[in-house]
Amino acid sequence: MESKFEELVDGFITGKIGISDGFLSSTLAAALLQNLYNLNSEGALRVAGIGNGKEKIERLSIRGDKTLWLNEKSKNEAEMEFLEIVRKFVAYLNKTCYTGLNAFEFHYALYEEGAFYARHKDQFKNNSTRKYSMISYLNENWQDDDGGHLVIHHEGGIMQSVAPNSCKAVFFQSDVLEHEVAVARKPRMSVTGWLKRV
Repeated sequence: MESKFEELVDGFITGKIGISDGFLSSTLAAALLQNLYNLNSEGALRVAGIGNGKEKIERLSIRGDKTLWLNEKSKNEAEMEFLEIVRKFVAYLNKTCYTGLNAFEFHYALYEEGAFYARHKDQFKNNSTRKYSMISYLNENWQDDDGGHLVIHHEGGIMQSVAPNSCKAVFFQSDVLEHEVAVARKPRMSVTGWLKRV
């Protein structure tokens, strides 16, 4: 995995966003995708909100995805494998970049047809523990006209569009880059989360 960690970090250093097209194995991505399908069919996912704590509200005009948090004590093999990769990545960042990270949180995310997430940053105004955002995509055979791209807003009005192809991971600083999820024209799935310093 170290070469994939290096790929994310190198992209982050040179362009503020790290991208690794083959970060997850196809086997792991497929297993996580199946988990998400199963959980959604069981009604386990919930409409996501914006804000946190008492200020958290549902607002579909801003954010339309459904989510379910991963549990670090999960006995699901795919989830355990994914979270172990995250632990190793945190250790790698602490060793090579002196980030001081000591926690993380991840959730399944499902954007059903027509859902989107308006332009935003990932760090709360009243809580600065989220330091880096990380997204791992699970979408097989995704086409450009399926929509659902991650749109990164760089300085100077420059926009970068990232297709949510299966196995791809994206990594960036939570309080720096504004970004959005374009309207999905078919179900768009990922495991999304944050590397934290608490």
